[in-house]
Amino acid sequence: MNSVAVLVELTRNPMSGGQVKCWERFAEAAARLPEELPDGPVPDLTVYFLGERDRVETLSPHVRFVMLRPVLSTAALMSADGAADASDLAPYHHRLATLLPRHDVWHLTHSFAYATTAVRLARAAARRGPRVPRLVASVHTDVPKLTSVYTRYFADRGLPLPGDLLADRTERWLRRRRDRLLNACERVLVPTPAGRAEFAPLLGPHRVSLLRRGTDHDRFHPDPTARARLARRYGLPTDRPLVLFAGRLDASKGLPLLARSLRLLHARGGRAHLVMAGSGAEADAVHRLLGTDATLLGPLPQERLAPVYAGCDVFAFPSRTETCGNVVAEAMASGLAVLLPEGAATTQWLTAPGRDGIVVPDDDPHTWADALSTLVSHPGHLATVRTHAAATARHHHPTWDRVLTEDLLPHWTPVSAYGTTHVRAA
Repeated sequence: MNSVAVLVELTRNPMSGGQVKCWERFAEAAARLPEELPDGPVPDLTVYFLGERDRVETLSPHVRFVMLRPVLSTAALMSADGAADASDLAPYHHRLATLLPRHDVWHLTHSFAYATTAVRLARAAARRGPRVPRLVASVHTDVPKLTSVYTRYFADRGLPLPGDLLADRTERWLRRRRDRLLNACERVLVPTPAGRAEFAPLLGPHRVSLLRRGTDHDRFHPDPTARARLARRYGLPTDRPLVLFAGRLDASKGLPLLARSLRLLHARGGRAHLVMAGSGAEADAVHRLLGTDATLLGPLPQERLAPVYAGCDVFAFPSRTETCGNVVAEAMASGLAVLLPEGAATTQWLTAPGRDGIVVPDDDPHTWADALSTLVSHPGHLATVRTHAAATARHHHPTWDRVLTEDLLPHWTPVSAYGTTHVRAA
């Protein structure tokens, strides 16, 4: 049985973000696999996360989560603004280093402690030979771009360098670091064709493949009763459309742009109420701007988030930092009309832009206010877009089980005996 270690160097908890949820769904899909596949036994899968304490959570005899305490956690830095999930900035994770040699495939998903430890161990194994682990990687978040946003936040607190200069330097450094780690891998998986085009010049087209994201259609689906329950629970208005934003409430997700566009919509006489699920640095600013026209629900686990989707009308997501944006797929599966920025990776979820979702041509608040108005001020058009969005999700968005089988397992299955693959030099 081939043993696979997936290294997700983010803290796992019920409120964790999309990358953690992605690997939870893949692990659940792996636990549903039969013991034997047409090509042989199913892989033995261990997904490593960060946690407050070392522990193991077993999903099936061949699937488990392992949580390891971080060495140099970013939790204190990030928690102040409800920012991205905490990671580990240590150059080496000794506990992980003792566990990795039991696995045949090491799957990197980030570029900090877990990834640097794996690449360092793999290069040492290559020098010793002949037992060389196979290194695979997948790209889930544009970490350099995300970090540049937070660098600007922290620079505003009195750091000695100008925020823009420090952010640009940090982003360039992190891209070089990420690319060195990816270049050590025999295969890199990206979520979109645009991602393949981005990494092919660096790695070679033959080393870059697609890893789509799945949708849990049992959890996320239209529910005509959800609106009334949502209004009762949170005191939301029932006489106007609800515009949902789910994710980190900060500039990395485009929330300030959305808030300004809703303010313009209201000034023109349009009626809509913003519902925010999440936490972040911009929460107070949005409340000051929109007042009683916005409701903050706070961070929600997925079982509570699903009825929030189903109870709203529009999902507006101006983010350009997503490599995939699974929240868009969840919103469409729940029957929401989605508003997305032109050129963003999130538009991949649409099959007929203009029919199953609205693509906004630029990042100007007036343009976004215009796009919102075409939906919230025209109930018939809104209903049509919502119907098409749900149909696209139902017929075109794959399940997690399908993505696991078609996009992941082929790259985890051994193609030859140990020692015939190699770790690439930095």
